[in-house]
Amino acid sequence: MPGPLSDALAWAVILLFGAGVLLDRYDERVARVTTAGAWVLFALFWLQLIPHFIFEHKSYIEGFLTIVAVPASVYAGWLLYRGRETLLVLSRAVAVMGLIYLPFETIPAIVIGGLTIPAPRQFLIQAVADQTGFLMGLFGYHPEVVMGTESGYPSAFLFQTPEGHRLHFEIVLACTGLGSIAIFAGLIGAVKAPLERKLRALAIAVPVIYALNLARTTFIGITFGNQSLQFFVDEVLFMFGSSDPYMVSWFISDRIISQVLAVFVLVGLTYVVVRELPELLTVIEDVLYMATKKEYDLQDALDLRVPRADGGERVERFER
Repeated sequence: MPGPLSDALAWAVILLFGAGVLLDRYDERVARVTTAGAWVLFALFWLQLIPHFIFEHKSYIEGFLTIVAVPASVYAGWLLYRGRETLLVLSRAVAVMGLIYLPFETIPAIVIGGLTIPAPRQFLIQAVADQTGFLMGLFGYHPEVVMGTESGYPSAFLFQTPEGHRLHFEIVLACTGLGSIAIFAGLIGAVKAPLERKLRALAIAVPVIYALNLARTTFIGITFGNQSLQFFVDEVLFMFGSSDPYMVSWFISDRIISQVLAVFVLVGLTYVVVRELPELLTVIEDVLYMATKKEYDLQDALDLRVPRADGGERVERFER
């Protein structure tokens, strides 16, 4: 995230969503109004991130999704305020996502009596960096490990081209898969279902995301470090507003190939998780309604039913 003000806004959004979740136990109307306000604040949060993703991060996919998230968040708040109570499930999911993600993003290292307690993000970034280095080594690549310019600890790899140009590949929080893990954990945690099935869904989603993310960082590190994707150089540099030809392999491997594949992977993983936890269909139906203004019955379309404790099936559309 860009800075302290953005972090503070993110916490305000998540706490307001959390307040809506708690209020729902006592007063449905107050909970709807509170959560609708959280959605509007969420839109403001995405709005201030647009320049970061487009101009600094140079990610057109993330930039596009951020732009879409602004009106989508306002619309979700409006629908909830007008009485679409199923959106309370998605609202709970956002609250859980934030509570998982934000501590890693915003909590700094703490010094107590000369003892430094590392920031939560350090453990995760360092683990991914170590494992990425190990995997690159299996393919015969052993770049020098150096201090990261963003993280401040050894989480970066230094490659050198035949002509002596040094290439710096750093693992940051966005490279850990935490965002996708938080999304699935939030959705799974938000629905009302037996704990056993929730844990099975998590056991599917989290390891798959983490393993595929390591494959992604290894792929990017090798192709960027070895300049393996130097195709359409002028076109790629123009597309991403860069003048550095050594970044072409980075743009292609990360901003194009990895991000496009990630969309397909997450869609496929969603289908697999939904087979285990059909209660998630409520959230997907709400998202589809927001996009098309049409009601969908995905239980029938996918031939899924929510299992009962007695081994049968229940067909209720929504339980919040």
